[in-house]
Amino acid sequence: MNELIKRIEKLEFQQRMLLEMIPGEGNDFYRLVIKKGLSEMEVENFYNLCERLNNHSQEQKAEGFVFFAPLFKEFTENLDPRFSPEEVIEACTAQGLYPLLMEQLRRNL
Repeated sequence: MNELIKRIEKLEFQQRMLLEMIPGEGNDFYRLVIKKGLSEMEVENFYNLCERLNNHSQEQKAEGFVFFAPLFKEFTENLDPRFSPEEVIEACTAQGLYPLLMEQLRRNL
């Protein structure tokens, strides 16, 4: 069992080294996910949060709302604690994920 743990730790180290070797252009969110060590399920939860908030913001815009602080609050309260709102908004913006939602959230930083 100890040998297995050592091999996993070695793979994690090598993964971090490879991440540093690959240019970050265009994959900022994926790099952030790897750096923070999120699982597939945790990333899926993040996507679900963004989908829900994106839909909610579109509904609010259609109704004429321009104040999105409650969306930002919900985003930060449901964000994985390994992420800071600033870094994940910047990474998603750079990668082109949920551009309208990220722009609205950025205004609340």
